[in-house]
Amino acid sequence: MTVIELIEASSARLSEAGVCFGQGTTNAFDEAAWLVLWRLGMPLDSLDEHAELEVEDPHLAAVHALVAQRIATRQPTAYLTGEAWLQGVPFTVDARCIIPRSLIAEALADGSIDAWLSDRTRTVLDLCTGNGSLAVLAAMAWPEVTVDAADLSVDALAVARINVDRHGLGERIALHQGDGLGAVAGRVYDLILCNPPYVNQTSMDQLPPEFRAEPGMALAGGVDGMDFIRSLLAQAPAQLSADGVLVLEIGHERPHFEAAFPQLDAVWLPTSAADDQVLLLTREALASLLPSRA
Repeated sequence: MTVIELIEASSARLSEAGVCFGQGTTNAFDEAAWLVLWRLGMPLDSLDEHAELEVEDPHLAAVHALVAQRIATRQPTAYLTGEAWLQGVPFTVDARCIIPRSLIAEALADGSIDAWLSDRTRTVLDLCTGNGSLAVLAAMAWPEVTVDAADLSVDALAVARINVDRHGLGERIALHQGDGLGAVAGRVYDLILCNPPYVNQTSMDQLPPEFRAEPGMALAGGVDGMDFIRSLLAQAPAQLSADGVLVLEIGHERPHFEAAFPQLDAVWLPTSAADDQVLLLTREALASLLPSRA
């Protein structure tokens, strides 16, 4: 059996088993390719090169066992392999952190945030950093900035430390533990990136097993998904510079977001998923939420 035949057979097994995608891949073929190539020790971008290579029986058995494990346990592939990729950059992951897939990474890569920054932009915060992927990508995108990466989870920050060190960014990325902006109290930023827990309770109750394998605190946002975001938007103006901006991911929660903040002037950033899942808020817009002082 060739590599491509093995991937196609594995894809069929995953489809028949009804496993869920969305944590690094969006379909059975890509998931199968990830599992097969990783188990065979081949680069994930090398399918064209190795597609017609014959797979020997011991390796064939190892792949079959890994696919069977994926189906039986419903563990995400990233947890089984210990690695995930975001914008072509590899990151270490395990069950201590959410699997990196933030659409904010696209905004970092395509430069859609750059127009809102200036030559004075020097300080960036990645809030709810998880495994540190957005902090790493921000440091890569803007070599002149320093980045703080904050999270409530001590476990997630331990994985973030691995990734900061993995990419040699220990001198430019500092990790902070604490609840929301309280983790970096008193600090002021030119840019805050945040992919917070925003899944509403109804959606949380319907999550498939693969997503339930991730830390619930990284996903659950309360009844309407806005619990963390309410606190963040109230506190953010005090920790943004005069021209500072907040880039926030809310997934499929735009109706809940707009119900919670009906007067807020948001700039919606285009992404591959949709044009209503990542938004940008200026400090001026955020300040409009603050109670007026008579």
